[in-house]
Amino acid sequence: MSPDVGARALAHAARSVFWLDDPARPEPLPALSGRVEADLVVVGGGYAGLWTALRAVERDPGRSVVVLEAGACGQEASGRNGGFASASLTHGFANGLARWPAELATLDRLGAQNLRDIGDTVARHGIDCHWEETGELSVAAAPHQLTELEELADAMTAAGHEVALLDRTAVRARLDSPTYLGGLADPHGTALVEPARLAWGLRRVCLELGVRIFEGTRALGLDDDGDGVLLTTPGGSVRAAQVALATNAFPSLLRRLRLMTVPVYDHVLMTEPLSTAQLASIGWSGREGVGDCANLFHYFRLTRDDRILWGGYDAVYHYGSRIARELEQSDRTHALLAAQLFEAFPQLEGLRFTHRWGGVIDTCTRFAAFFGTARRGRVAYALGYTGLGVAATRFGADVVLDLLAGEETERTSLEMVRRRPLPFPPEPVRYAGVQLTRWSLERADRHDGRRNLWLRGLDRAGLGFDS
Repeated sequence: MSPDVGARALAHAARSVFWLDDPARPEPLPALSGRVEADLVVVGGGYAGLWTALRAVERDPGRSVVVLEAGACGQEASGRNGGFASASLTHGFANGLARWPAELATLDRLGAQNLRDIGDTVARHGIDCHWEETGELSVAAAPHQLTELEELADAMTAAGHEVALLDRTAVRARLDSPTYLGGLADPHGTALVEPARLAWGLRRVCLELGVRIFEGTRALGLDDDGDGVLLTTPGGSVRAAQVALATNAFPSLLRRLRLMTVPVYDHVLMTEPLSTAQLASIGWSGREGVGDCANLFHYFRLTRDDRILWGGYDAVYHYGSRIARELEQSDRTHALLAAQLFEAFPQLEGLRFTHRWGGVIDTCTRFAAFFGTARRGRVAYALGYTGLGVAATRFGADVVLDLLAGEETERTSLEMVRRRPLPFPPEPVRYAGVQLTRWSLERADRHDGRRNLWLRGLDRAGLGFDS
């Protein structure tokens, strides 16, 4: 397939986020002005912060809660992602098995319940976010990927997961691409959602339950104030008994966390709605969320009006952990993604893209979220979701609230919660290491999955960088 096919399809795409370009987008809330007090202040108005605020008032209806959001709730990673709500709390079964084998059964049980609880919240509060319990399909495009899927299927089946290994004929009956050699169907582990609408729905519910949310309000500093904590903002301050930090990819108010994650840019395309004939040409009657099994992987799904969201592959880290609006657009990466879609589905030639965008996510060296406290237990945090936080942030919110309460719970007793990952090195070693890792992952994809000496060393050290 000529790259010109992708270039023509991309030529008139709007440089904006499809999910945020929505007439349902709520009006902004006022910024904080003056001094307020609360039992709990949450810094960050994405999924992590909104779930923390919501769970706080659900667990203790008398608690006064304030949310500080630098921009608008849901406008960053929570409103820009693919909308895959995964039951996995460990960034996939394989990562959980490698890192926490002794407690993986517990983590899987808690993750499945967490996903059900999100669906219940969406239904109970009438959140219009097109919650679809579709499951997920993992597809292999190379023989070594098929071997890895076979091993994963055996391990998941042994652990009680209801998954099905698909041969080439079976996977093409579900999703007709000439590049797929097989697949793994997991019908229960994933729901699809319209991400920004989920965030806006959580924001609405929080407001209805008495949470005070201030948008356009950046938290500038965090200091002890007697038996509480004081957060300063450009227009005022909040004094609270406790603080939950939920800024994820953005610099933490706790400097000691600055080396624990790195921000990487993920890029996404959205097509125009498929015609009936175009959709029939690829099948996809189950509407599963799909991911391929390469190290530099793609994820894709259908929307409610049968567009294809196509993203991933080229996670980009900028020197010095730089975050800037202009980095959300990448002519190189978007053109590469466009060409790759038509390589996977040549029968869709002529389909056009309507939107192209990017967003920054936080990744840590173990890929899954980590947790902790500061300021004598008055401050708690969760971060490091590595692009799989649509559902896991709700679990993380309960962990944070458990930690603030000083409670010993099933969640806080987990090794995953008690231990933190290794930090990334400072610059310039950090940048060099990330680039070498990414180069090595791409090389492994082109050489039958063979991992070079650098990647094997990272594996032995329990480190990683996710694409």
